[in-house]
Amino acid sequence: MSLSLPEEVLLLTLDEEGRPLGRQGVAAGLALAGAVLMELALAGRVDTDREALLLVSAEPTGDAAMDFALSRLPDSRDSRSALMLLAREEEALRGAAMAGLEAKGLLRRAEGRVLLLFRSRRWVPAGDRPEAGEVLARLRRALEGDHVPEPREALLVSLARAAGLLPVLLPPELLAARQERLDLLGRIEALGRSLGAAVAALRVARLGG
Repeated sequence: MSLSLPEEVLLLTLDEEGRPLGRQGVAAGLALAGAVLMELALAGRVDTDREALLLVSAEPTGDAAMDFALSRLPDSRDSRSALMLLAREEEALRGAAMAGLEAKGLLRRAEGRVLLLFRSRRWVPAGDRPEAGEVLARLRRALEGDHVPEPREALLVSLARAAGLLPVLLPPELLAARQERLDLLGRIEALGRSLGAAVAALRVARLGG
C-alpha cells in the first residue's frame, strides 16, 4: 500500500495505544506542514529552492490533506512562509490525514471520556497491519546505509528529525554513530533545509523567551 509522507510521519508519531510521540505543539505542526509540502513537491504540484516556492499546478491530487494545502498555497511566496502558514492549519491537515489512514484500515478511532465528563478521541494504530513498522524500518535503513538516498528517504529523515522522533524511535548509540550521515540527509532537499531552519528558529525563539 502506498502511503504519503504525511501519513508515514503520523504513523510514526503514535504508539500502539494511540499516544503521541515526539515533539508536540508548534514543532509538530511544522513537521506535518513540511510533510505535506514535500509530498506536493514529489507530486509535481510545487517547486522550491532556498529563496522561492512556486505553485506549479493547482490540480487536485485526490488526497484531502494535500488538496487542502493546495488551496492555501497561493498566499505563500517562499517555502518558509508556506511552512508557517500550513502549520497554523495543523488541526485541519491532521484531521484529513488521519481520516485517510482510517479509510485505509491503518487507524481506528477510540472514543472515551476524560474525568467521566468530557468526550475524547484517540487514533489507535491497527495492530494487525505492518505499515508503521515498515516505515520505521525504512527510516532506520536510510540512516544506517551509505547509499545515495532517494529523495523520499532523505525527506522522511528530515521530517522525523524535525518532529523529535529520532531519539524516541532509534537507539542513542546509532544516532551518535551516524550523526554525519544524519546531517547529510538533512541537507539534501531544499524543503528539508527550510523545515530545519523553521524548527531551529522556533527553538531560538523559545530560548529567548
